[in-house]
Amino acid sequence: MATTNLSSVRSSITSSTQNPHYTFKTPVLVKPLLNLKPANPSSSPPLCQSLSITNQTQKRFNLSCKNQKPTSDFTIAANQDDDFDDKLREECGVAGIYGDPEASRLCYLALHALQHRGQEGAGIVTVDQSEFKYIRGVGLVSEVFNESNLNQLPGDLAIGHVRYSTAGASMLQNVQPFFVDCKFDKVAVAHNGNFVNYSSLRAKLEETGAIFNSSSDTEVVLHLIAHSKASNLLLSIVDACEQVKGAYSLVFVIEEKLVVVRDPHGFRPLVMGRRSNGSYAFASETCALDLIEATYEREVHPGEVIVVDKDGLQSFYLTPQFERRACIFEHIYFSQPNSVVFGRSVYQSRREFGEILATEAPVDCDVVIAVPDSGVVAALGYAAKAGVPFEQGLIRSHYVGRTFIEPTQKIRDFGVKLKLAPVRGVIEGKRVVVVDDSIVRGTTSSKIVRLLKEAGATEVHMRIASPPMVASCYYGVDTPNAEELISKRLSIEETRKYIGCDSLAFLPFDSLKKLLKEDSSGFCYACFTGNYPVPPERKAVKV
Repeated sequence: MATTNLSSVRSSITSSTQNPHYTFKTPVLVKPLLNLKPANPSSSPPLCQSLSITNQTQKRFNLSCKNQKPTSDFTIAANQDDDFDDKLREECGVAGIYGDPEASRLCYLALHALQHRGQEGAGIVTVDQSEFKYIRGVGLVSEVFNESNLNQLPGDLAIGHVRYSTAGASMLQNVQPFFVDCKFDKVAVAHNGNFVNYSSLRAKLEETGAIFNSSSDTEVVLHLIAHSKASNLLLSIVDACEQVKGAYSLVFVIEEKLVVVRDPHGFRPLVMGRRSNGSYAFASETCALDLIEATYEREVHPGEVIVVDKDGLQSFYLTPQFERRACIFEHIYFSQPNSVVFGRSVYQSRREFGEILATEAPVDCDVVIAVPDSGVVAALGYAAKAGVPFEQGLIRSHYVGRTFIEPTQKIRDFGVKLKLAPVRGVIEGKRVVVVDDSIVRGTTSSKIVRLLKEAGATEVHMRIASPPMVASCYYGVDTPNAEELISKRLSIEETRKYIGCDSLAFLPFDSLKKLLKEDSSGFCYACFTGNYPVPPERKAVKV
């Protein structure tokens, strides 16, 4: 592997007088959900409206469908129940494959393994004999892709993306990878993270005449590439990455090359592996490598740029370099327990969080249960350390979407009851410790406590496997404004009274850092402290 510092590469960046521009390409199997606006703003927007797309040959395609209205005596409720928004959401997951004739299928499987990082959209771009093929759609990976359309994605090079978006932003134009044709050549990109200087960069670019086709911050990178005065496409990518600030794990396809870039702080995870046939695989988590039988080799280092092509792998670094600040919530909640993230086992971290809670916040109890699924491993650790049985006291339904149908006669705590069902035989007449990964607004926690007491629990003690969250995240996590965070507004005792539990304890911040030992300085704790490694803009927009 060749490694070069970017300072030695910079001298090759030369000025160009060519007008920066790019054109969004019409994707294969495009779905009619781009830049939709209701014809009459005062009326309810339809599910889909007429849309015209111009391709490179200036042929115009008109796509349209009629308004569709629900016909039911029931009420359709979407994103209206706090229970569906009282958990943090990881924005995205990315994957890249190079050198395998089944690249699109391997990428598809990798995205399946990363589905927990985003459930509202998925896409794959492949390259075959310099021709880009592109499929993306709104929904789960299994809903977007099938045998038929995967057959339309040939080539040994692919990148993929799964997306979770904030409310109202899961339209197709925001689903990645993005694919454009700029002044240098074609380029496709997928991004996990968030640029904290997105607003100022976008405003500056719009002043120069740039037109944005989405509300995603990822599009800023494409504009910066198109406006770069670098001498080639690879250096334009480097130039763009050195202008954005914040969190980013990026995978690009250019000139039959796979380019992988991680931000200098290393906020979001990104790993590299090899398959037995020598092909390269990159993904947000090692669980994706496991599924496609790729052997984990190492992390992509913070600030590293990796280029893979027919000549092998080359590596160099962005400048300047910064101190590592990996997101601690990857270990608390986001990542799969079977993943190794930032060089640590996620399962082991969560189990140790539970053990610390049992040691530092013990309570007399008869049974330990978890809020599934993210609280399970910490609850196992708590139960083992406390010497109390662990039982499955809450059963989670895996078949509830973010849109559901509720009877006109309201059901109390409807959203929680759809997702979680108490097991009366485990809970009734018992003193229960319930372990969860975090408390955001507190609305779900209060309803869980009520469910458990209605099921016959004599006492309910909540143990939270993270410190109190007092600040928003601007590095790729969908969190509420700080004023909505219950731990920002209330003390632990006030929070306990609001939730209605008999006792409440959080993982102590100092104990968390002590557990991480010498690695503790390399993590970002902004959501617990309000101290941001990369300060967000005054009017930072979490896109």
